[in-house]
Amino acid sequence: MLLVEFKARCADLDAVHEKIQALDHRFVGEDHQIDTYFEVPNGRLKLREGTIEHTLIHYHRDEPAGLKTSTVTLFRPQSTGLGDVLQAALPVQIVVDKRRAIYFVGNVKLHLDSVKGLGTFVEVEAIDQDGSRSHAELARQCEHFKQVLGLRDEDLVAGSYADLLQALQTR
Repeated sequence: MLLVEFKARCADLDAVHEKIQALDHRFVGEDHQIDTYFEVPNGRLKLREGTIEHTLIHYHRDEPAGLKTSTVTLFRPQSTGLGDVLQAALPVQIVVDKRRAIYFVGNVKLHLDSVKGLGTFVEVEAIDQDGSRSHAELARQCEHFKQVLGLRDEDLVAGSYADLLQALQTR
């Protein structure tokens, strides 16, 4: 799966929510997600445990501010206990606790996030699951939603929530 995305700080999630409501969207729901990041030799590995999304995610991504490109592999476990197995085998790097509202507009996934210890953010992910969309098209979709949602370049965030939390811990 190819993903082009950005993350932006957002002090007013209600305003962004209203803008999404004006679009032809699908609301997936509100999720409380615990993302446990594990130390691995390449890429990133996290177990997302939520009521809507429960997924083991491995990805490679550069972390600039602005648009980021990821190559992602997903596994959706059918039972609980995977976290215990992973924690027995791999060191935990960091845990991210967030509340997330999840929307789709076509192939674009929109997240309104409240992250414990960090604040509020909007994430936009333009997703190609079958090779039918180019990287350029996905990047254009991200830029389009940045404009539609009223997000500014100076609000864009480099790194993942895990990176941001780790930076706070090392201060």
